[in-house]
Amino acid sequence: MNVSDGGGDDRQSRRRGQGELEVQVLAALGGAGEPVTAAWVQERIGGGIAYTTVMTILTRLQAKGAVARERVGRSFRWTPVADGSGLAAIRMRKVLDGEADREAVLTSFVTALPAGDEQLLRDLLAQADGEGED
Repeated sequence: MNVSDGGGDDRQSRRRGQGELEVQVLAALGGAGEPVTAAWVQERIGGGIAYTTVMTILTRLQAKGAVARERVGRSFRWTPVADGSGLAAIRMRKVLDGEADREAVLTSFVTALPAGDEQLLRDLLAQADGEGED
């Protein structure tokens, strides 16, 4: 375990990007194979993350619909509902839902995509459309 000398440089070098902890928590939950406690998640992600930070992340993920919890005794057990890709999709839907002109947002999004991503999106939409024809 690395311990900072109090100078602040070590803490700054370990600062995580926005959403990185959420992805780590989801990955830990996904690897559990069963509902687990926040303490279990804290132990798995390591890095000296405080228990309260893990609880905050889990609560935020629950509000986003990415995890579910069940009460077991006096604590909660957590399970993933989405993985990292699912979490990104949730974020994208939240941004889209917050806009008045969905068509303009989607048009801007699609026209700004690189050609390969645009084709992938078209293929996925065609595939989804084909599945609805059963």
